[in-house]
Formats: sequence, structure tokens, C-alpha cells
Amino acid sequence: MELKQIKELMAAMEKAGIKRLRMKDKEGEVELEMKDDTPVHHHPVTISSYPHPDVPHKFPAHATPPYRGHQPEEPPKIEEKKVEGKFIAAPLVGTMYHATSPDDAPFVKVGDRVDENTIVCIIEAMKVMNEVKAGMSGTIAEVLIDNAHPVEFGTKLYRIV
Repeated sequence: MELKQIKELMAAMEKAGIKRLRMKDKEGEVELEMKDDTPVHHHPVTISSYPHPDVPHKFPAHATPPYRGHQPEEPPKIEEKKVEGKFIAAPLVGTMYHATSPDDAPFVKVGDRVDENTIVCIIEAMKVMNEVKAGMSGTIAEVLIDNAHPVEFGTKLYRIV
């Protein structure tokens, strides 16, 4: 895996709020992890087949995101609102799509009634398109993830009332 691809994965992880990602392919394995206390930190990445399968390779310090300054001792307290309804969560890690192609209408939109077997989106994982069913009955109240964004297991995708 190229350094550019790893940097793109790190940026996608930050944007989606993903804390840990592990990928394997024919070239090797990559594991990325972000600390919980700050939005972005560099962690050594090892690729098991480069340069040699028995010798982990650590990327140089210049691969780290820039320093973001001093973090406050205690994050400001945010009052949590009681959210009404239930959530449809991602059953796997991948990229979420609202429709089968960019030209097609989304599977569901706010206000649509769904039942347990209604397909609400697809998640692409390792070039396989996986249909995600609602798993519950109700009305789509909110779409929580934008189209073509990465998701991890348990990410809330839709709010149902």
C-alpha cells in the first residue's frame, strides 16, 4: 500500500470519526489507530510484507499530520439532548452509499416508511456491495451519514421514529 493511500485512509478515518481500522490484502496488512483524546495523532503503521515479511516497516515522522496546538485540559461540557427514536446501525466496516449508482434515487429518504426487510443503503467492503436492511419498522426521521462516506461497525446510519 502506498503512503498516499495510507494518508487518504487516515483523513477518511478522521472525517468519519473511526478510531481503529485494520485492512489486509495480497500485498500485506495495515492497521491504523487514532487516540481518543485528540482528533489526529500519528501511530506507527506496519505493513507485514514490506520491506520484508519478518521486519516491520515504520513510516517516517514526516507522514504524521501537523501538530494542532495545545488541547484544553477538560473538553467543554455539552448537554446531551434526548434523541427520540431508534437507530439503524452499520453491520460492517466499509463505504456507505445511499443508492446503487450516483444517477439512481436513494433507497430511502426522510419521511419514508420502512419495515424490517426494506433495503436502506449499501455498504461496500473490499469491492463487495452489501445491502443493509432496516431491521425494524418505522419512518426515516434523519439520515446521519452522507453518501460515499466510510463507516465502521455500529455507526448510526439512520434515525427511525
